[in-house]
Amino acid sequence: MSELASKKWAKALIELAQEDGNLSKEDILSDIRCVAENFEASEELSNVVSNPAISTEEKQIVICKLFQDKVMPIVYNFLYVLNLKKRLNLINEIADEYEKELEKLKNIVRVDITSAIDLSDERKIYIRNKVAEKLQKDVKVEWRVDSDIIAGLIFNINDTVVDNSIKHKLDKLCEKIGVNI
Repeated sequence: MSELASKKWAKALIELAQEDGNLSKEDILSDIRCVAENFEASEELSNVVSNPAISTEEKQIVICKLFQDKVMPIVYNFLYVLNLKKRLNLINEIADEYEKELEKLKNIVRVDITSAIDLSDERKIYIRNKVAEKLQKDVKVEWRVDSDIIAGLIFNINDTVVDNSIKHKLDKLCEKIGVNI
């Protein structure tokens, strides 16, 4: 439920940002991240935001004192509306979803690549460029190492997994011939 709500709020904010060509969508993301970090860093602030016994008006006073002159007006107004709708507790998830929406706009895709060994920088650049070429998108890669895959690579692109690992191939072969290892 909160993931769906976070996506809706992030989409609404990116749409607002697109209406004004002078606004930097990256600066908006930076401000939202700053607010989220403040919420996470301060247990007291986090408690105020999530406490239903504290009125919307009291929360707004806190938000005003902390953020009015520190974030862009669009972000401050967004916080105001989130507070009215009792959604301030979603700020971190909204920031994550906003970043994903921004990446879509910029034709960027995130790819998790797992290898059995730590690859050289040259090899990583080569693989990243090949994936970018294949997808026809700019690619942000998160590299992982998992020696259990024996050799090969596992690609996770938008929750689609392409498993070219030797372990996966051996598992499939064993399954095909009915052998348990």
